[in-house]
Amino acid sequence: NIQNPNKMLFYLYMFKNKVVLITGGSSGICKSTALLFAKKGADVIITYKNNKNGAKAVAGEIIKIGRTSLAIKANLSEDKNAKMVVKKTISAFGKIDILINNAGGYIEGDEWNLKSKTWIDTLKQNLISAMSMSKYATEIFQKQGNGIIVNVSSRYGILGNYDSISYGASKAGIINITQAYSKLLSLFGGRANSISPTSVKTGYWLTASKGELKEKLLQIPNHKLLMPNEVAAKIVYLASDKAKNINGKNFLIE
Repeated sequence: NIQNPNKMLFYLYMFKNKVVLITGGSSGICKSTALLFAKKGADVIITYKNNKNGAKAVAGEIIKIGRTSLAIKANLSEDKNAKMVVKKTISAFGKIDILINNAGGYIEGDEWNLKSKTWIDTLKQNLISAMSMSKYATEIFQKQGNGIIVNVSSRYGILGNYDSISYGASKAGIINITQAYSKLLSLFGGRANSISPTSVKTGYWLTASKGELKEKLLQIPNHKLLMPNEVAAKIVYLASDKAKNINGKNFLIE
């Protein structure tokens, strides 16, 4: 079968000249997603909190692919920093087409009897950061008349677990704000969706002992960790025109 070369080029460069802003680090899901967008023609901005070398390395890889990139240091738990990231992106690229809210993480000790500070820190790190970024990006989307948000939630945002209560609550909030922003963005040509992956082979799980890993896998339906590129593929799909009729949905990835 002979495939239409124009159609093949469309899928290869489906994000040509699009500007994608991805929050949340310089490895794992963020890295895989950033590189996949770049390979499909997008210019990519990433934010990082501490890992400057990692972030610069990812930006360097994007540039080698032939796209433009920028790495911005920002603690997105603070609203003013979210505003700064959006302002710098507009200053450098003139627009934002797609926002991927991936920033956040699990704070050790997140269990049923945790201290209230852990709750607050977890909510700020996971939920408040996404709310702030969405707020300032949507101001831009409204002016442009278009814009897409894909939020990274978690399986625990749906199911909950006694040893990760505040983490699960923060991720449940991600799903809720996704639905809220889907309604708002639809008023001016945009959309918002979220994904809820099970545990991903990144961060802690790269160095976990065999015993810890075995115990974790027993809790997961497919008894395997997701790879970052599997999650990235779903994010990129939801940001593409192939998903243009999908809005306000959350997808469990196992």
